[in-house]
Amino acid sequence: MKILVAEDDAVTRRILEGLLTKWGYEVIATSDGTSAWDRLRETPDLSLAILDWQMPGMDGVEVCRLAREFIKNRPLHLLMLTIRKGTNNVVEGLGAGADDYITKPFVPDELKARVEVGARVVSLQIELATRLAELEKAMAKVRRLQCLLPICARCKKVRNDNKYWQDVETYLMEFIDIQFSHGICPSCYSALVTPPPKQG
Repeated sequence: MKILVAEDDAVTRRILEGLLTKWGYEVIATSDGTSAWDRLRETPDLSLAILDWQMPGMDGVEVCRLAREFIKNRPLHLLMLTIRKGTNNVVEGLGAGADDYITKPFVPDELKARVEVGARVVSLQIELATRLAELEKAMAKVRRLQCLLPICARCKKVRNDNKYWQDVETYLMEFIDIQFSHGICPSCYSALVTPPPKQG
């Protein structure tokens, strides 16, 4: 998983990069809020960010606000890292769109735990989005099956969406993902095994 680190203090930024790399994450580091916002917008698989509050160009709170307003097509977990303590600051940071809040100087084990929580949340959101897409695809197939199907009165083939004629069996296997077990009904069996009546 890729993690954005936006921190203007070079020492803190290097410490964060080192820890996150050691924990198995790919790190993208920036030193100002404007660059952080650009990276968030331009990197589709970037789903977790650690943002310093006070940065040149644009602060972490503004980056959070922009991200929540304009990035709606993918999961994004935002962790605010700041020297600002107190309930009012926590409320402001979370109110701007941050998912979590940790103060400096941070304890590495606490940071690791919070990042792991964020990674789990993002993974669950991705899985949920995948399941939803699969469900929508399945429902689209069901809706198509509920429509009127053109069927040949002679050979009993049906016409699909591409105007090709298919066996009913093939059509159903394609759209509702089922397998057929083949047998023979009593009427057909009788027609096959009963000899025709004798003439004269």
